[in-house]
Amino acid sequence: MSGYDLKKEEEVKEFVENLGIEYRFGCYKEKKPEVCHLLGDYLEAIKKDFEKAATVFKSNCLDYNYGKSCLKYGNYKLIGKGSNKSDPAEALKYFEKGCENDDPTSCLHAGLLLTAISPDESVKRDVPKGYNYLKKACDNRENMACHYLSGMYLTGVPKNPKEYNPHKPEKNKNIDFLIKPDLKQAFSFALKGCELGHIYACANVSLMYKKGDGVEKDLEQSKKYFTIAQSLQNAHEQTKEVKFQQGLDNK
Repeated sequence: MSGYDLKKEEEVKEFVENLGIEYRFGCYKEKKPEVCHLLGDYLEAIKKDFEKAATVFKSNCLDYNYGKSCLKYGNYKLIGKGSNKSDPAEALKYFEKGCENDDPTSCLHAGLLLTAISPDESVKRDVPKGYNYLKKACDNRENMACHYLSGMYLTGVPKNPKEYNPHKPEKNKNIDFLIKPDLKQAFSFALKGCELGHIYACANVSLMYKKGDGVEKDLEQSKKYFTIAQSLQNAHEQTKEVKFQQGLDNK
């Protein structure tokens, strides 16, 4: 940024244009995948050209096996960004490729797609495969994956979801489960999710300590994790306020 006075509109425009030139050079001439990803972000955030951004992310994923770009393109396909329609099956392919290239959030998204109950039949539900993706994401510090796995063990994952009755647990004893309820496993994943900063995982750890679910009852530990959850929530709210204020200041 040296040499630019970013308080002057014309110099800001020049800086932004030069940034795009640098990214294109680093991507197309120097063939640096991390710079190609920055170019995709630039096209998305600055130029608002989602079709070109999608092309860059897709190419960077396929040509350079750059996991973050696989995730980006997968998200584009999932919501129909940069095109006219959503394509969950195509999105899954890119999430899986991103996961193979060590992007934990890609693993999370692949796992969620494969384990979710969705009216979209283009993605066949495959809980064991999805579980493995979620486990890899959790092992690589993706806190949402740990929280989601905890939830799977809290209630269990029925083979036929239509047979499951969340309001009458006694009626679920005789149904077939792909993953049986296991409170110890649920606590273990919730604890890991909390340690990685997931608010609701911490709240669940607090509740499980309070009730003695999956762990020995301990009211002191329950209070401790309730306080941690509150602290995370407060930090989250403060971050939202700062971003909101920055948005006002930029108007």
